[in-house]
Amino acid sequence: MRDVLPELMQWWEAGDTVGVGTVVATFRSAPRPAGASMLVGPDETAVGSVSGGCVEGAVYELAQSVVESGEPVLERYGVSDDDAFAVGLTCGGILDVYVERVSRETFPELGDVAADVEAGRPVALATVIEHPDPAWRGRRMVVRPDAPAQGSIGSPRADAAVHDDALGLLAAGTNATLTYGPDGERRGEGMRVFVWGFAPKPRMLVFGAIDFAAAVAKVGSFLGYHVTVCDARPVFATTSRFPGADEVVVDWPHRYLAAEVEAGRVDRRTVLAVLTHDPKFDVPLLEVALRLPDDVRPAFIGAMGSRRTHDERMDRLVEAGLSDDELALLSSPIGLDLGARTPEETAVSIAAEIVARQWGGSGERLARTSGRIHHDD
Repeated sequence: MRDVLPELMQWWEAGDTVGVGTVVATFRSAPRPAGASMLVGPDETAVGSVSGGCVEGAVYELAQSVVESGEPVLERYGVSDDDAFAVGLTCGGILDVYVERVSRETFPELGDVAADVEAGRPVALATVIEHPDPAWRGRRMVVRPDAPAQGSIGSPRADAAVHDDALGLLAAGTNATLTYGPDGERRGEGMRVFVWGFAPKPRMLVFGAIDFAAAVAKVGSFLGYHVTVCDARPVFATTSRFPGADEVVVDWPHRYLAAEVEAGRVDRRTVLAVLTHDPKFDVPLLEVALRLPDDVRPAFIGAMGSRRTHDERMDRLVEAGLSDDELALLSSPIGLDLGARTPEETAVSIAAEIVARQWGGSGERLARTSGRIHHDD
């Protein structure tokens, strides 16, 4: 949804009606994650994708039908065993797509939700996508931390259950379909609610204002991170040298990281790329990073350097008193073995390791592996 929100808001603000198809659940090797959306505008243009091309045509037609009828539809797409050319996913995956009509009348809260997303304020949107009572389908609730919910799922009991679960998903920055009993019973079935968790972008902290950092910042931004480049040297840490970064900070790396942790701006989605390969910068920084408690420890901590630099760095960290368990959290030398030479190639190598760590990938060539291409979350 985040990717198509600007176009959706243009139509919404103009008073138009839009068909919106959203992936709400995936099974096996589905190509798009839950939360991916496709719009069918009033001028019959399509924006976004739910499957990378496999079922877009069918969803397009369904969205037009939903706009006409006003009735939301939950549809499952997958390869048919009887007809390999039936509408489905050639990769063998299965996905559930929820299609609804969106306008100022059907979704008056959208403007406030979009404003929160644009400003980086956390907000979750819960929508009933399946229920025994058709009157419940399509009901929404907007959930924000430390604020009353907007809207209702259908009953106080259901609202309370969904509100609590939506806050949990929002804290993790994830989307999910939740299952309840018809009135929000925790152990029941019959009602499914899809929750978008519009958390602020995850952060990438790049330490070291070098050429490699400029390339890493550009790739990090492409991957959807809010990128910060930090270096203690003001002559190098300038915005003109790092146009791909969201911000450039002049500060000692270890001091900056400690301050960001104290301010609550580092979490389990944050990734750290330490590119200084200078012991006076990277050793104090890694002492802070590798000793962070579990609830704020970054998802990835990597450090650049040659094998010799790595060995010397590890010796210094051992001298600083770091344990074997803490040292095991460090990925050094950073990146996958791609044979990279240039800053841009090295940035791809670093990004590839971050993605592999996030999703449990091996880093091996797919041609040499077997089984599912897309790992389970």
